[in-house]
Amino acid sequence: MNLQSELNKSSLFSNLELLANQVVEGFISGIHRSPFHGFSAEFAEHKIYNNGESTKYIDWKLFAKTDKLYTKRYEEETNLRCHMILDNSASMYYPEVENLSIDSLNKIGFSVLAIAALMNVLKRQRDAVGLSIYSDSYNYYAPEKGSERHFQMLLAQLSEIGKTKNPPKETKTYTYLHQIAENIKRRSLIFLFTDMFQTEKDDEELFKALRHLKYNKHDVVLFHPMDKQHELFFNFENTPKRFIDVETGEHLDLYADNIKDAYHEQISSYIADIKMKCAQYKIKYVDIDIKSDFYTVLNTFLVERNKFL
Repeated sequence: MNLQSELNKSSLFSNLELLANQVVEGFISGIHRSPFHGFSAEFAEHKIYNNGESTKYIDWKLFAKTDKLYTKRYEEETNLRCHMILDNSASMYYPEVENLSIDSLNKIGFSVLAIAALMNVLKRQRDAVGLSIYSDSYNYYAPEKGSERHFQMLLAQLSEIGKTKNPPKETKTYTYLHQIAENIKRRSLIFLFTDMFQTEKDDEELFKALRHLKYNKHDVVLFHPMDKQHELFFNFENTPKRFIDVETGEHLDLYADNIKDAYHEQISSYIADIKMKCAQYKIKYVDIDIKSDFYTVLNTFLVERNKFL
């Protein structure tokens, strides 16, 4: 991903819109070099300019390249309604990062930038986007809209997340997913970003809440961000360490190698159960390594958007 080096030296959240734009531009460039053709036409369809038509939508950049006049043709109405849901609890702030940047992301940083990139694509396509943020309370809700003012408001809200010093200790995922589901009245494509760690322990209730999101014929994608080296494979130095649950405060003192295999088996089983339940309820499950790029998120959006419309 070729992002300007100066952006790496500054705060992720103070450059959120610019970074999101560059993530998407890099993705589009990659698509144009791949067999995945036709994507650019989803942003703007071009047609030959006819004399007498308004010059308002002439693509002057394309004219400079081709010496021919083309106009951009957009859909007059919103094609898609999309609602982003973000888990903003303490476990999403792992690993601890002093200064978030494109080269140093925790789960919340990756999720915020991924949402901003998706919003960038939605904005280009004149689609509507809404946002919900929850932790131990329903922190924020904005309905789906497509105006520039609305996009800027959501970006400002996402940027504020980066300033959180003491994130909430509890996660009431299924409590607030029910409330969010009640707020989304019209059929939408829903993206949920959560690490699936919550202080509420009833997995059946959790999936009832996810199933609630499927009401009104919504399509739901669960993005599961993880620091896979540590949270999945438990790759820590084999020295005495104290492992602390950031949400409950419980801790264990141990050597990593003593439980590494057992831990990996348990967490893999838990993830397999999540995948199975998601398949059962026709929810798309996508696991994300926060050390990777954003292309999995954006590719998933393209596929789901085409299915949805």
